[in-house]
Amino acid sequence: MRKLFVLFAAAAALTTAACNTISGVGRDASAAGDAVTGAAEDAKN
Repeated sequence: MRKLFVLFAAAAALTTAACNTISGVGRDASAAGDAVTGAAEDAKN
């Protein structure tokens, strides 16, 4: 039973860390897209 609890706790910690990482990547990609869009608008004008 103790091994199962430790395994579950480790899986929960990894899942939480993965969510934060994926969220951070999404924000970075969004910021990069905004920068490209802004540069394209500046070049167009």
